Amino acid sequence: MAKVIDRIAQGASQGCELIIFGEALVPGYPFWVERTDGAKFDSQLQKQLYAHYVDQGVSIEDGDLDSVCKAAAKHGTAVYLGVMERAANRGRHSLYCSMVYIDPEGRIGSVHRKLMPTHEERLVWAIGDGHGLKAHKLGPFTVGGLNCWENWLPLARAALYGQGEDLHVAIWPGNLRNTEDITRFIARESRSFVASVSGLMRREDIGDDLPHADLLRETADDIMADGGSCLASPTGEWLLDPETGVESLRFATIDHRLVLEERHSLDVAGHYARPDVTRLVVNRKRQTTTEFDD
Repeated sequence: MAKVIDRIAQGASQGCELIIFGEALVPGYPFWVERTDGAKFDSQLQKQLYAHYVDQGVSIEDGDLDSVCKAAAKHGTAVYLGVMERAANRGRHSLYCSMVYIDPEGRIGSVHRKLMPTHEERLVWAIGDGHGLKAHKLGPFTVGGLNCWENWLPLARAALYGQGEDLHVAIWPGNLRNTEDITRFIARESRSFVASVSGLMRREDIGDDLPHADLLRETADDIMADGGSCLASPTGEWLLDPETGVESLRFATIDHRLVLEERHSLDVAGHYARPDVTRLVVNRKRQTTTEFDD
């Protein structure tokens, strides 16, 4: 959290109006699962690792993101942050991979819980809902975002396009293989700016305070996530090439007029759409197992 707040200050000092962090960055991505027999049922090892992970989860209702909100308000910058959410409305003991949007006044505008965790993620992450499929006005732009592989879901993208999104944010745990193709593809499809922001995870980043730290280091790869953060223009051209292997804060200035120019030939939610033929219906109700009528 200290690093997140420090990066917000650094970005704001360079005039950033939007600062983006990778998927599940707070408290971290569950790299251990595929490396320590994570599918073994009733494993005491997996129970202990999961318990620590949940304990470090983010409870928004308890104010765990208040310091980040205060930093955004102090510096007048919007923030997208990937967290593991301990959801109060779902009992607090399951984790949701959530993408939190904080506006320049420090208010949380949306919390998007990942619709479908990918592969081994399903062993430790719960399935989200459509409540957070929201776009937000930010200067001349309308910004929205998705977590990791749900960026490949055409209907999830369409839900954001239909709200006027023209700056798309894709957050990832890391790796060039995730970002180098789809970033430019979404930019070309939507005629929007697309920022893909990834984490970096190396064996040397595994701290001694983690349960079974020696085992985690023993089973880890030298590099488990190599980054790959990048930014594409509405033409599909790189404004920031994918960067790997280093931890950094990257900057770019984008011009909304380029969106308008590129929408001349294709606007998938506007003049090139046929809602009389195909339409998308989105359920944005926050899912819960209990409703109380007091």
